[in-house]
Order: sequence, then structure tokens, then C-alpha cells
Amino acid sequence: MVKIVIDDAIPYVKGVLEPFCEVAYIDGRAIGPRDVRDADALMVRTRTRCDAALLAGSRVRVIATATIGYDHIDTEFCRRAGIRISTAAGCNARGVLQWFGAALAYASAIQEWRPGERTLGVVGAGNVGSLSAVYGGLWGFRVLCCDPPRRRAGLPVPAGEGYVPLAEIARRCDIITFHTPLTLDGPDATFHLAGEEFFGMVRPGTLILNASRGEVVDTRALVGAVTADRCSAVVDTWEHEPDIDPALLRCALLATPHIAGYTAQGKANATAMSVTALSRFFGFPLDDWYPYTEVQKTVPRAIGWDEMRETVPAYFDIAAESARLKARPEDFESLRTSYRYRQEYF
Repeated sequence: MVKIVIDDAIPYVKGVLEPFCEVAYIDGRAIGPRDVRDADALMVRTRTRCDAALLAGSRVRVIATATIGYDHIDTEFCRRAGIRISTAAGCNARGVLQWFGAALAYASAIQEWRPGERTLGVVGAGNVGSLSAVYGGLWGFRVLCCDPPRRRAGLPVPAGEGYVPLAEIARRCDIITFHTPLTLDGPDATFHLAGEEFFGMVRPGTLILNASRGEVVDTRALVGAVTADRCSAVVDTWEHEPDIDPALLRCALLATPHIAGYTAQGKANATAMSVTALSRFFGFPLDDWYPYTEVQKTVPRAIGWDEMRETVPAYFDIAAESARLKARPEDFESLRTSYRYRQEYF
């Protein structure tokens, strides 16, 4: 019988696969070689490092990660070992869009600006970045996008003028939001994409938002820029999670514990995409599964700036979430794992 090891923090999945295979639910941080030795598949989150140390000698043939990113998976090892990888890319795009909107609504009230007075730079125009660009344009921002791979591929820009280089984003934008994957090498490496050189170019008063991966932004450089009053920062993803930098936590305008995409719909999408991937791989009759009894799917809609600014605190009080993390940074992991999923409404 097929055996699947599942991170026990993945929601909505308990009881779904059991009619068709053996299932073991384990704390994702504790999944070890003994647990996967006789497993055929894994369903994990970012807290499980999937590499040779975990997988060598196992019979694992497929990894379904219920996350958009996959930097916790050694893709080269998996390629050599013949292990297929499935991600949940795009699952939480509207959840992160809600975080983005809530952050902008808060910052606009504190800093006293309107979208028509600001240029928004979107770095990474994939699932999340493209939504941020489109809604940014809808809300009245001038929008610039930076995404070299999409530019080379000839893909259309989601909003604003054509794709521009990162240096132009730094020089021209009042608000810059990062939505790239984490890549360590190659021509489009994003590790410390925003570093000393980048922050040396930003306009005074720039607002920086990071909900991609912590390592995309150099923490030391960001702290230096904020403390020098060159910019302000809203941070959801951090280097070295859960051991986040106390200086960045103190100086951030808003700080959240990597929960930007934590909506009920985003989590349901991620679980459903992972179940579908395993269903297709093993031939289970679950290709169209979704936890309809527990989650209502989002109906995407356009929403104006004033309506969004007035309504989003009722769905996501980002200031309260930030206050909790700033008061108890040592609880980063528990604040994340016990987070009550928000509801998407646009």
C-alpha cells in the first residue's frame, strides 16, 4: 500500500487520503529519515528540509509542498533521485494581496498620502506580483514592474509601462514591494537582491514591503537604510526564521510572522493542489477535491482604494498582528502556527 507522510500542520487534509493509502501525520520540523524511509510520498511545508540527509535511501517518489516556494527542497538531489516535485504556486496570491492592501492602507494613514501621489514598484510579476501590480493600478498608483525572466520571455507586463531594471525601480518608486522566489545563483539570483547598492539608490521616504522570502532583502542593509531615515519597512518574511533580527523588528513600521498568505482560501487552495498532485501521481480519484464543507471559495472582484482602505481592517487588523509580534518575538513560530486564517473578500 502507498504510504504518505504529511506535515500535521497542513489544514483540511485529515481523512481525505486515508481511504486510498496509509498516512502518517508528523510535525513538519520533526520529520526525519526514519519517518520517510518506507514512505512513497511527502506532503510538506517550508519547515521540512527535503534533501539527501532526509531522503537518501528512502523510497519517496514524489514531494508535494503546500507552499508557493520550494527553497526548502534540494531540487538537484531530487532530480538525480528521480523524485518529482509539485508546488502550490499561486495558491495564496489573493491572501498576500490582502496583506499588501492592509499594509498600504495603514501606511497611507500614518504617512498621509494618497495613491495618486505615489509610484509603486513591483519586483517579481508572477502570481502575487501581477495581482499587486493590477490592483495597484486600480487603486490609482503609477506602477512599474521589474521581472527580467518575464521580460526576456516576452510576457506582457501586468500593469503600467514595460518592464524596467531594478535600479530604475529604486530611483523612481516611492513604494517597492518584493514578490520574487528565492534563487541563490544564476543570472536572476535573488539572494540579497535588495542590498547596500539598492538602498543607496532609493528615494528618501521610500516604503519597502517584503512578503517574498526573507533572504531576498539584506537585513543589515535594510536596517541601516531605515535607521538612516532613507526608507520605512513592512516585513512579513525574515532571514533566519524563526530567529528574526531584533533590530529590524524594532524599526519596522509593520512586522508580521510570515502570515501574509494565511487565508482560509489560500490554505485550502494549497492543500487541494497538493492532494491533486498526489492523486494524479498515484491514480487516486481525488483530482477535483476541495474542502467545500469548510471553506468558501473567493469570488475575485475589483475594489476601489477608499472601499479597500475602509473595509480591510475588519478582515485583517495588520497593526494588531504587528503589535503581537513586536511584543513577543520569541513566539514567532507559535504566532505563525496558531494563526487564525483570515477570509478573503476581494
